[in-house]
Amino acid sequence: PTFVKIVKKGEVEQFSPIPYLATFVNCGIWVLYGLPLVHPHSLLVITINGSGFVIETIYLLLFLIYSDRKQRVKVLLIALAEILFLVVLTALVLTVAHTTKVRSSIVGSIAIVGNIMMYASPLSVMIPNGLGSLLGITQLILYATFYKSTKRQLAERKASVEMGPNAGSIKKINVAHNEHP
Repeated sequence: PTFVKIVKKGEVEQFSPIPYLATFVNCGIWVLYGLPLVHPHSLLVITINGSGFVIETIYLLLFLIYSDRKQRVKVLLIALAEILFLVVLTALVLTVAHTTKVRSSIVGSIAIVGNIMMYASPLSVMIPNGLGSLLGITQLILYATFYKSTKRQLAERKASVEMGPNAGSIKKINVAHNEHP
């Protein structure tokens, strides 16, 4: 649904690329985990995450097409860093770790961290919205608390303007005159 809106409007508006970038790298790590050289007999892991990787690649390409130049460069750099990370991880795991048990343990641990990042990535959108809601509620409470006193102060100012600049001093003289017979 999000990308249907983006394509129809021809721009990404305020949509964040973070969830798509997190899912992209997460699927890439799980594809590596499912390789026979890392974790044998994991065809289901490769199939599911491979299709997720392809879908996220399409989403990121659409995001790049419909974003402005500044955001496009930022997303592209992050995606390239993620691809570089996947290439380096693959090279290190396949050359340094010599058994599938060690390889699957290393990649599996990293995949779990990737999972946490992917599922936590919507918080990058929800935290600012939640903070904005909290500040909005605070503003409404302050308004409700001080509305009447502000209304009273405005009425007093309006009355003093209508009476003129010396209204306060005349009032003092009358009060002083009434106190002394």
